Amino acid sequence: MKTKFKHIIPLFLIFSIFSFGQKDSKGDYYFFEYAYKNAIQEYNKEAIKKRLTPQQSLNLADSYLKTGAYKKAAEIYSNSYEKDSTLSSTYFNKMLQSISRIDSIDKVKAYLENSKNYLSREQLENAEFNFELLEKNQNGHLDFYVFNCYLNSPQADFSPAFYKDQILFTSGRPKGKREIYEPSGEAYLDIYSGIIQPDGDVTVPKSFSKIPNSSFHKATPFYSEKLDDIIYMLSNANGDDLLFDSNGKNTLAIGKVNDKGRFEYLLRDLSTSFYYPFYEEATGKLYFSANFSGGYGGTDIYYVYTNSGQIMSAPVNLGPRINSPGNEIAPFIFQGSLYFSSDIFYGIGGMDIYTSNIESDDSFSIPINLGEGINSSYDDFGFIIKNDANGFSGYFSSNREGGKGKDDIYGYKVSEKPGLKTIAIKGTVANSASRINIENAKIVLLDENEEVLKETNTDENGNFQFEIPYRKSYAIKASKKGHGIFFKTFGNEDEAALSKKKLAIELPFIQDVVEEKEGKTVLKIRKFYFNAGSSQLTPDIKSVLDNVVAIVGNFPEIKLKIESHTSSRGSDSKNLELSTNRAKAIQRYLMEKGVSQNNIDEAIGYGESMLVNQCKNGVFCLEFLHNQNDRSLISVLNLDALN
Repeated sequence: MKTKFKHIIPLFLIFSIFSFGQKDSKGDYYFFEYAYKNAIQEYNKEAIKKRLTPQQSLNLADSYLKTGAYKKAAEIYSNSYEKDSTLSSTYFNKMLQSISRIDSIDKVKAYLENSKNYLSREQLENAEFNFELLEKNQNGHLDFYVFNCYLNSPQADFSPAFYKDQILFTSGRPKGKREIYEPSGEAYLDIYSGIIQPDGDVTVPKSFSKIPNSSFHKATPFYSEKLDDIIYMLSNANGDDLLFDSNGKNTLAIGKVNDKGRFEYLLRDLSTSFYYPFYEEATGKLYFSANFSGGYGGTDIYYVYTNSGQIMSAPVNLGPRINSPGNEIAPFIFQGSLYFSSDIFYGIGGMDIYTSNIESDDSFSIPINLGEGINSSYDDFGFIIKNDANGFSGYFSSNREGGKGKDDIYGYKVSEKPGLKTIAIKGTVANSASRINIENAKIVLLDENEEVLKETNTDENGNFQFEIPYRKSYAIKASKKGHGIFFKTFGNEDEAALSKKKLAIELPFIQDVVEEKEGKTVLKIRKFYFNAGSSQLTPDIKSVLDNVVAIVGNFPEIKLKIESHTSSRGSDSKNLELSTNRAKAIQRYLMEKGVSQNNIDEAIGYGESMLVNQCKNGVFCLEFLHNQNDRSLISVLNLDALN
């Protein structure tokens, strides 16, 4: 991981304004004013006089994190973690962020191994997958051509959006007598436009006049061609006066303006800020970021259903596959993939851009870090993409070194759609007889050499899922103590079917395939008969033995004993020879069908020495009574080991 980071307050997280009265703690005052260096000085002064509260200690750690003092931040977060087992997942993420800047990934992994309760199963899978990609550099396979756009200024320029033959973007550049926004030291944010040139650069930046004028923030625009509306976020205000909630907080709303200049609010709450709108024209969903209570961390990505842009539902969280204990922002959907940014701890640094495939059931695949072609050790966000004549192109925002201002807009060109092709497999394991789902079955994903790629266990409902980088072939093995084993190889031809529906795996329960007979545990198979005086296998016998082959395939550790018996008709010696030949014939057939010699302990003929009734030599019996003695059994010798 890179360890060089820019000491800058991320503008995408400081849009809100607080109106404070007198505070007892200067550290608190500066912290909530985003003046983190001043907050560090004051908190350290206050710590000499009296112990900081637990929250103030975390505020101090946050201030160190925001100013790039990662070692000091990590020390405070780690101390808080050791003292308080209920440390929130948001601070747990910040702790791992700090540690990842100064130490190895192995130390981060050690914390994860010992603190799995801080993250959901999906989030742990996301971390494992992305760590593996970073270690193997599998996410950096595309050759991006990246360039700094002409439109950038010495101030913050970010959040590009396609608008006809132009892009819209957000800027803090000075504009007349526009009031200064103190946390950034720049003008209140406004929306500008620039013209896309044939080479992809963007020139002629100017204030965008189609949005109603305001003295406060207007930012992160999105243009819907279908609605012919521009959707953007803006400060909650009443004319020239900001609106504050009961805690003295001014928040951000999302509104839209149509081509005739008519404005209306879409999402507005005086206590909650809404960020980065994106309207998906195919579904009518309006995506955005917000920090609602009950989320997964900081800002999460949500959507609401709309009818031609009018809100028709409550917000829906995208869930733990996308949202994390960190901050997720700037959603953008293109050709079935969701692009967004996150500051989760397993990234390259700061905010990174990720992509996740939207599955047929509207679930999401594991988000993939786009790698160092696009991401840097700084903040990278606001990614947009479109087709062009040579592949794909688009824009994103970054505060990386070499730019013109705090945040700059960069263009890029790439021959392939960004992201990593993966194989996502979902399945269910059930008992083959009862169809009851099996909990805690072991599922192993193997490569073509049967080397383990991934392992997992089914949940309480028998469900499992995997995601791996794309490969042409792989195998799945499922097992559980007391049950059979499933093993199957999959290839390209199975990809479409597996992407549309779950893989249904059925495992037989050992007790369902055995029974007690004659004081022995034997395979539960249909009784079969040889022709009189013959040891030749009939088609009917072979069909029964094929079931035995299947059972052995499901239970490869099973140990069998084949025994054959005859009635008392005929001489003792002939019957012994006949039963032995029958047992050996059964053994040969099973081995021809792939059963190993290791599975067959012995094959013995007993002749008429073990009759099950009184039809011995010299006793008259009906045919059906003689047939009871004319039998073959396949005993299981190691049932205890299989249970």
